[in-house]
Amino acid sequence: MLTRTRTMRRCLPLIAAATILAVNPATAADHYGLEPQPLKLASAGPLAFGPDGILFVGDPQAATVHAIDTKAYRPSAAVDPQQAKYEIADVRAALAKTAGGEAADINVVDMAIDHEAGTLLLSITVGDQPALASVNTDGEAKLINLDKVLAASRTLADAPEDKVTGEGRRASNKRLESITDLAYADGAVLVSGLGGDSPLSTVREIPFPFRDEASSANIEIYHAAHGRSEDYAAIRAFIPINIDGKPSLLAGFTCTPLVRFSLDSLQAGAKVRGTTVAELGNRNRPLDMIIYDRDGKTFMLVTNTARGVMKIDTANVANQEELTEPVRGGGTAGLPFEQVDSLTGVVQLAKLGDAHGVIMTESDGKLALSTIELP
Repeated sequence: MLTRTRTMRRCLPLIAAATILAVNPATAADHYGLEPQPLKLASAGPLAFGPDGILFVGDPQAATVHAIDTKAYRPSAAVDPQQAKYEIADVRAALAKTAGGEAADINVVDMAIDHEAGTLLLSITVGDQPALASVNTDGEAKLINLDKVLAASRTLADAPEDKVTGEGRRASNKRLESITDLAYADGAVLVSGLGGDSPLSTVREIPFPFRDEASSANIEIYHAAHGRSEDYAAIRAFIPINIDGKPSLLAGFTCTPLVRFSLDSLQAGAKVRGTTVAELGNRNRPLDMIIYDRDGKTFMLVTNTARGVMKIDTANVANQEELTEPVRGGGTAGLPFEQVDSLTGVVQLAKLGDAHGVIMTESDGKLALSTIELP
């Protein structure tokens, strides 16, 4: 039985031309250890909501996780997550209008929905400037004023050095992979990425509020498409779940193994080998994962860069035998999945209520936001 754990270029003048959401600084400064402060993002990264409107923001360039109180950004009339509908035909144009730039300069990095209030927030870049934005059910987009927010931050202790290493096509700045995904579960922020001087795939657990020390574990997987064990490839998307009553992670990697980890095994300083339960095909990268219930069953949706949206019945995850042999020629193996042909071009996916989700699709250079019934 599997169930979900507790939820989880050119420089443009952003502030001068932007329509800004204001925050009320009268909220208690000790709210989850948050304090009124200016917050400057070095980069735009993954988002996840925690309890009571707390938004966790990954800032890979700074190797930092920020916690921001977003209750002030909730609409005056409460949005029922079961009834809310988000529809924007041209997201880049809507964001450019509020940011004062050109649509071509907008990039959406991640999307998250407050499960309590239905508020939809985006992590974006405008030119080379990172920012956060909200979208309402009227199709309006607004930038969030980070000059004074209730926030707290935790910098990762073992992030890769901020410099380009390697040569040719392999040259990259591993610091930008210090945070590849994050989620809130059972009182902690779980963070995937790379860590250490010779960067290894890492899962970090940061207790929230940010009062206690974080812990990290290095992970290893058997990558069936490559036919070998790997410890240097970061998780690209993951979701916290319970498998047979045990807190766990289901994690997706580039090219595209799906791997199970027990949270209990991810102890500080440990090196943990996960259980590869599926190979979803090569030349592909997972983008987002959600879990939902339908007709008494629990399903997972995975959206990918090259292989569309996949629906997986999670009932057999606990009993799925580990993949230990190569899967060649771009084939698939392990957990069966259903291709959701009705959903194409999906680049962002978030759960909205029990029966609906919000997707962002890309077509002909345009990003569109729409609400769907979960399949």
